Amino acid sequence: MDALIHSFITPLPLAALLAIIAVSLLTLSKGADILIDEAVAISAKLRIPKAIIGATIVSLGTTLPEVSVSVLAAINGNPDLALGNAVGSIIADTGLIMGLAAMISPIAIDYKSIKFQSWIQLISASMIVIFSLPLFSKGSTGIITQPMGIFFVLCLIAYLYWSFKNGKSAQDSLIEEHVHGHEQEKLVKQFLFLVIGMVTVILSSKVLIPAVELTALKIGIPQSIIAATLVAFGTSLPELTTSIKSVLRGHGDLAVGNIIGADILNVLFVTGVAAAVTPMGLAVPQNFYSLHYPAMMIILLAFRYFTLNKKHRISRLEGGFLFGMYIIYLALNYLR
Repeated sequence: MDALIHSFITPLPLAALLAIIAVSLLTLSKGADILIDEAVAISAKLRIPKAIIGATIVSLGTTLPEVSVSVLAAINGNPDLALGNAVGSIIADTGLIMGLAAMISPIAIDYKSIKFQSWIQLISASMIVIFSLPLFSKGSTGIITQPMGIFFVLCLIAYLYWSFKNGKSAQDSLIEEHVHGHEQEKLVKQFLFLVIGMVTVILSSKVLIPAVELTALKIGIPQSIIAATLVAFGTSLPELTTSIKSVLRGHGDLAVGNIIGADILNVLFVTGVAAAVTPMGLAVPQNFYSLHYPAMMIILLAFRYFTLNKKHRISRLEGGFLFGMYIIYLALNYLR
C-alpha cells in the first residue's frame, strides 16, 4: 500500500501535494474526532472506564500498522525490523506523545482503571529485555525465540480477557455521567463508527507523511533531516493524533489508556506475533542493550511514577521531562 501511495503522489506538482496535505490533515482530525466520540460512547454503553477502552479497543486499532509492518518484515526475512519497530514505538508513544499531550494540557489520571494496566506495561517491557539476554538463547547474541513469541501472544489473550472482565465491573461515577446519553444507541453502530474512525486516522497518516516528505524535498530540505523527523514521526501519528485530541476534549484518561495499551501491544502483539511466525526468532542487535532498552525502561519508569503518584495527574513539567528524554534519545541515535 505504501508503494502504491508513493507511486501516485511522486509525480504530482507542489500545489497538488499541498492540497493533499490539507485534505489529509482535515480527514485525520475528523477521523480522530469520530474515534474518540465512539470510544467514549462504547465506554458508557458497556459501563467500562474510558481508560480500559483506550488500553484495549483503541490501542488495538492504532497499533495495527505496526503489527502489519512487523509481521510482513519477519515473514519476508527481515525479523530485526520487527523488534526495532516495537521498541521504537514504545519509546515514541510514551516519550513523544504523552510528553507533548501533557505539555499541551495537564492530564488527569483515572487511577483505579489504569493501575493494573500500568503494571502490565512495565512487566511486558521488562519481559522483552530479559528474554533478549543471550543466556535464554544459549548463544553469544540474544534472540527472542518462536516459543517466546507464542508465550507473548498467550499473555496478550489473557490481558485482553482480564481487562474486559474486570473493567466491566468498574461502574464508577465517571461512567454513570455518560450512560444516559448513550442508552438508546446501538452497540453495533458504535463499533462500526469506531472502526471507520480508526481506518480514517490510519489511512490519513499513510497519505500525509509521504506527501509532507515529498513537499520537503521539493522545497530543498535535506533528506537526512527528513529521515530524522518525518519518517520517525509518521509511524506514531495515529496514536499522537488520538491522544492529543483526547486531551483537548477532556478525555485524558482515554489518551493515557491508549498509550499504555499501545505499549503493551507492541510487546505482546507486535513482537509476539512477529516472533511466533519466524522459526529462527528475532535477533537482538547489540545497540539495543546499550541504548534502546535503557531508554525504553527509563521513560517507562518515569511515566509509571507520573501516572501513579498521589496527585493522579501528569503535569506540564512532567510531560516536558518525558518529551526531553525522547529528544535526548533521538540525539544519541544520530550521534552514534
